[in-house]
This record gives sequence, C-alpha cells and structure tokens, in this order.
Amino acid sequence: MKRCLITGVTGFVGSYLAEFLLNKGYDVYGTIRWRSRMENIEHIKDKLILMEADIRDAHSMEELIREVKPGFIYHLAAQSYVPASFTAPIDVMETNLHGTINILEAVRKFSPQTRMLTAGSSEEYGLVYPDEIPIKESNELRPQSPYAVSKVGQDKISLMYARAYDLKVMVSRAFNHEGVRRGDVFVTQVIAKQAAEIKKGKRKYFTLGNLAAKRDFSDVRDIIRGYHLIVTKGKPGEVYNLGSGKAISIKELVNMISEIAGIPNKVVNDPSRMRPADVPILLCDYSKIKRELGWVPRIPFSQTIKEMYEWWMGKI
Repeated sequence: MKRCLITGVTGFVGSYLAEFLLNKGYDVYGTIRWRSRMENIEHIKDKLILMEADIRDAHSMEELIREVKPGFIYHLAAQSYVPASFTAPIDVMETNLHGTINILEAVRKFSPQTRMLTAGSSEEYGLVYPDEIPIKESNELRPQSPYAVSKVGQDKISLMYARAYDLKVMVSRAFNHEGVRRGDVFVTQVIAKQAAEIKKGKRKYFTLGNLAAKRDFSDVRDIIRGYHLIVTKGKPGEVYNLGSGKAISIKELVNMISEIAGIPNKVVNDPSRMRPADVPILLCDYSKIKRELGWVPRIPFSQTIKEMYEWWMGKI
C-alpha cells in the first residue's frame, strides 16, 4: 500500500521525510495539532493529507488509525530537546512514552498489518565506556537524561508489541542528524547562527557549553533514507543504528565552521548551556543496517554544516 502516516510531520525530520516520500509517489498523511508550526512544510502542504490528532490522546490515535489504515507509519512525534527534559520530565514521559503506547494500541486494534518505525535515539546509549566504541545495537543502554529514559521506554515497548502481538514494528536509533530546518536551540544550529552573526559583525565570539562532547553527525537526508529502508525492508522486532561512523567534538565543529566562514574560532563558555549530566561521546557502528539493508551515509557533514551556515547568512 502506498499510504504512509508520519507523526510529527511538521517537525524538522518529518518535513524532509514527507518530501522524500512524496517524490517516491506515496500518499502522505501527517498528524498536526492546532498549535503546530507549519513553516517546515509550507512548500508541500497542499500535497499532504493533514490530520488533526494528538499522540497523547488514545481516542485520537484510535480514530486516526481506524480511518487511515496506513501501509507504513513513521513515528517521529516527540519532545526531542534534551535540556528541556530536565525541567519538564513528566511532560517528556507523557509525550514520548505514553504517546507511543497509544499509537501501538491503535495499530494493534485497527491496523495490525501496518509496518511501523519507532524513531529512537542514540541518547539511549548514554554513558558509554571506552571499550564500547563504536556503539553497536547490542550495547547496554545507560540513559543520562529524562529524554533518553523516555526513548528507552519507547524503544522497549515497541519491541515488546512486536513480539507479543506479532506487529511489524522496527526501531531506529539515529545518531545526531542535522540540516537547515533544525531547531535553533540545537548545537549545530546555534554554532551556524553564531558564525553568521560573527561574520556580519553582530557578535565577537561563540558562546557555547561543553566543547569536549563528541557526537556522530549525519545529514538528515541520509537518515530519512535509512528510515525508509527500515520501514519497507527491515525485520520486525529489530533495532537499527543510523550514523556516520565518525565522532566530531563541539570544538572541532566550531573550527570547521570558522574555516568555512573565514572568521576567528574564539569561544567563551556559557554555563547555562551545560547539562546536569552529559554524554562524553556517541559514535555509531552502522554495520548492521549496511549488512542487512545496504544503507551507507552519502552526504559529507562538511556540506551539511556549510548549507546551515549559508542559510543563516541569508536569514540574518
């Protein structure tokens, strides 16, 4: 069936995924709420079938799944900003875990043949020891934030439904993925925006938090291509990592964008940007999805960060 449902279609990743699926000829349904910001999908809104629904409302999800009966579900809707999860932990649990249960229950009752991807996160791995790098899907999960805990719960409940009810549910654990529509509270956008401000004389230096943290950065367009492979060809009840296989520190990221922009790479520490608990390094081993589904990243991250910087240069 060429009918897809994207929860969180108006978000950063959802908007790229919707474009990708439209280009492949799918009928794309997406969930929205009355307060959803539409700028990410404004250019494709007329091609989408938008349904008002709230993943935190079980009845809303049941009505949605009963009506649409999608061939594929990409469950992306989530509270995804890690620092905010420390100030509103109950809200993040309600949205990410309870919301996922509502979708799974609706699929179980009304559309058990649907193939569903639950979008997890590399943050689930949390505290990773040196001998566990790069990180495989079998690595122990040691979450370091309420957001990460909620994603572990979402991950585990999805796999339980796959086993207990024979649902066709797969889980992804994507490492950091970036692009021009990324929210401006996330570190890559913060750095790209500040670089443009320095270039235009609106600030003198970068103000950032933990410069030592190392992350595995990918282009969002590579990640959504992986999502499509998982949901169409992946094995139900399995977890798949998605990432670049390279770790870059925040300091290295500053150096990279400073070179692109032709500006000094001076950084002043901002204590307000430090997390109560942080993850030192996240580095992906994507050999499983490469072996089973043939996915490999294609877009160099230097291209991604250059596009983000140029977008801010046009915006500021």
